[in-house]
Amino acid sequence: MVDTKVNLSGIELDNPIIPASGTFGFGYEFAEIYDINMLGTFSFKGTTKEPRFGNPTPRIAECPSGMINAVGLQNPGVEKVISEELPKLKKCFNKPVMANISGFAVDEYVYCCEKLDKEEQVGWLEVNVSCPNVHGGGMSFGVSPEAAAEVTRAVKAVTTKPVYIKLSPNVTDIVSIAKACEEAGADGISMINTMLGMRIDLNKKKPIIANKMGGYSGSAIMPVALRMVYQVYEAVKIPIIGMGGITTAEDVIEMMLAGATAVQVGAANLIEPFACKNIIEELPRVMEKYKINSLKEIIGGAH
Repeated sequence: MVDTKVNLSGIELDNPIIPASGTFGFGYEFAEIYDINMLGTFSFKGTTKEPRFGNPTPRIAECPSGMINAVGLQNPGVEKVISEELPKLKKCFNKPVMANISGFAVDEYVYCCEKLDKEEQVGWLEVNVSCPNVHGGGMSFGVSPEAAAEVTRAVKAVTTKPVYIKLSPNVTDIVSIAKACEEAGADGISMINTMLGMRIDLNKKKPIIANKMGGYSGSAIMPVALRMVYQVYEAVKIPIIGMGGITTAEDVIEMMLAGATAVQVGAANLIEPFACKNIIEELPRVMEKYKINSLKEIIGGAH
């Protein structure tokens, strides 16, 4: 019997499979088609201080081996997430959930993290630093080690639960940003967020997405994500949640060998709603094929 369990900052998961934020809503829609308690956990929809309608449409463009999205963090705001979404989720998911948090200023991150840290259902806080810093000229918090560290320190000062900082790949040196987050007190790193991409409509001769550019995700970005996880694993001592283009149980093993303790599955959920279920069911067979008895033992095994 193979052992698929992993430990993520003191919380044991039945398996390392985590649907990524923005691809799984607040879970209960997926709970209508399969028992989501089979998941390790999941990261819920990116939550901001105020409700957000999101970007103008069209927001999605298809690509070979992936998709581009510019949804714009559409969500009901942290107060409604706590009062409406979490109680609905509790009826169909009995494990700790990962709260994904976004903000456009440090005090917004602090406000949301402090609120969600108090929620019994929340096991981890996943802080997305890919948002534009409205007080810092519009550059994303995640492109500068100093800005990423500032958010990390501020959030850690008001929370008791593990804080994972979700990093953008749209940088020249992701290792220095990961190290800065670790030094500022982060409990873990989530990586990578989407890459920046675009498509042009040949008939209209204009960008397909109203926002012009959006986040490129899907199986095509897996080698980039894998490389970044491998590099960061060599530089930090805190756990990494690896993501980017994962579609199969083999991809999971590969990402864990690169250094991930757990993995997130994103775009695959939008193409195949049973993607995570299928990967979890396939994992034991793939472990046996590659003579892996325990997933805990292979983390970073390719180094």
